[in-house]
Amino acid sequence: MGKSKKKKLPLAYQPVGFVLGWAGGALAGMAFRKTWKVLRHEDDAPDALDPDRGWGEILLAAAVQGAIFAVVRSAVDRTGAKAIARSTGVWPSKESGGRD
Repeated sequence: MGKSKKKKLPLAYQPVGFVLGWAGGALAGMAFRKTWKVLRHEDDAPDALDPDRGWGEILLAAAVQGAIFAVVRSAVDRTGAKAIARSTGVWPSKESGGRD
């Protein structure tokens, strides 16, 4: 079974992707702050340059933050791509067309 070629739509998706990325970043930031408060019962996560925090705490915060941002970004990107595909019939990708 051969793949059907579809017209690419990455340029039209860029403004949508920008808005979704900004909103996703804000959502991920809120999720990280709440997660950190649950994990450590602190309002502020450690900064890498904070002299009063240890390596373990700083690296834990970075790992949790990175995981949350990656999951939120993937979910937002996928949701936006599916919405564009439903409304235009074209998957917004530079690589290929026919995806689920």
